[in-house]
Amino acid sequence: MNHALARLMDIWDGLGIKEEMRLRRMEEVKKHIEELLNRMISEEVDMKDRIEKSIQNCQKELKLLCHELSIEEYVVDEGMTVLQTERDLRVRLEMLLNEKNDRLEELRLLQQTDIELCTDLCVTPYYIPTGSIPSRQQLEELKEHIKVQTEEKKQRLQVFSTLRAEIRQCLDEMGRQPENSLEQDAICEDEEAFFLTADNIKALRVLKEQLELKKETMLSTLSALKERVQVLWSRLLVPQDEQETCQKSPLCPIANSIKLWENELIRLEDLKKANLKDVVLKIREELKMYWDKCFYSTEQRKSFTPYYNDDFTEELLSQHDEEVVRMRLQYEKCREMLDAVNKWETSWGQFVLLEKKATDPNRFSNRGGSLLKEEKERAKLQKMLSKLEEELKSRIEAWETEQGCAFLLKGHRFMDYITSQWEMHKKQKEREKQDRSLKKEEHTPFKTPIKRPAGSCIQGTPSNKTRKLNGTSNSAMSRTTVSNSSTASSTSSQSLNGKMPLSTIKEEMTKKSSNTDAIFNSTSTQMNILELHH
Repeated sequence: MNHALARLMDIWDGLGIKEEMRLRRMEEVKKHIEELLNRMISEEVDMKDRIEKSIQNCQKELKLLCHELSIEEYVVDEGMTVLQTERDLRVRLEMLLNEKNDRLEELRLLQQTDIELCTDLCVTPYYIPTGSIPSRQQLEELKEHIKVQTEEKKQRLQVFSTLRAEIRQCLDEMGRQPENSLEQDAICEDEEAFFLTADNIKALRVLKEQLELKKETMLSTLSALKERVQVLWSRLLVPQDEQETCQKSPLCPIANSIKLWENELIRLEDLKKANLKDVVLKIREELKMYWDKCFYSTEQRKSFTPYYNDDFTEELLSQHDEEVVRMRLQYEKCREMLDAVNKWETSWGQFVLLEKKATDPNRFSNRGGSLLKEEKERAKLQKMLSKLEEELKSRIEAWETEQGCAFLLKGHRFMDYITSQWEMHKKQKEREKQDRSLKKEEHTPFKTPIKRPAGSCIQGTPSNKTRKLNGTSNSAMSRTTVSNSSTASSTSSQSLNGKMPLSTIKEEMTKKSSNTDAIFNSTSTQMNILELHH
């Protein structure tokens, strides 16, 4: 500035300006410089005011943004100048504004996805107050909510696809069309047209169960029709080629199959009416088979009087059909026990046969150890019969308690029937024993005593050994006769008092069988000794 004033003085000197003019000009220069400085100062003051005001505005906006963004307020470093503070606050404000815009944009996209998912699933979207800026935690929770809903939609879509395929298959197998809006929506190809709500999925499950129940009912109806048709085929002696023609019908829906077998049943029913006698006789054969399997007594069989009616009418046929159905159900209900009873009957028959062989005198002429085998088999069967009887007794008692009715075998309670069989067998053995004794007495010749000649006593006198042997034989026979008579008397006295317990009957039969064998063996031994002596 001094250089500029000196330059002005030089110029003025060169121009020859007078001192007064110079002073006046100098005053003008000073005045001009003061005005310029004042204007500059005023501008700088304005700038300072603007900066300070900007700082204040930035601080206010930062405070508001920090509150909206849920972050801590920004604190200015006290060591910075005004310009540094203003620039730092401005940069910070710009950064927070960008973050705000980013959050709002992210929220918009996430909410759009969430609304679409929740609309499909018919659930409430994640709530964020309108106009507010979401926090980072809220955005993360929204993302997690969208993830969960996406997985839920995927699972429901998979369940829907599975249910739709099963419902469609069920309808196709039954041969029926959708009857209501739910069934139509269920088989619709457009997955987006069906709302995957929990109620809709539940309704689909219920619909599937109902259709499967209807399908099972139709299959049961079809099975019953086939069974009735096959029974009529058997009764009417329908040729095999006709049966195969009906059985080899092409695959078709269940409803069509039911219609096909219904037509065949109608045809067979008409044919049955035209052949009533043959059909009734065929049913009677089947009925007799079930009577035999259920061990029906003669009285029980006679109680079904239509069986003995020869007036073949439709009513008689209907009565026979009902009785066969009843017997079939009864047999199925008691099948396991009837099989066990049949096993007992078979074992009992074998046991009785072996018992009969055991009393046959000709059994000792057998060689090769067959006698020992039969004895072992008889003992084995006796043990098996006892075991079967105990098992059947407990099972039948449990069955009678459960069913509330008696289990009859040939018209008698099971244990009564078993006891009667053992008693009959015992009486039969005693009768056979008596018959053998009578036959033996009839065939034994009566010996007339012969008078000995004189002097023959020494020659005809038997030796001591022979007398002892005969004495032993006679005493053994006498003891056997006494024991048999005492046993027979005790048995007769017990039978007079009432039925003997099953265990007592078995024990006595076993003892008698062993006594008979012992007597026979001792007698045969004595006979052999006599032959050797003579």
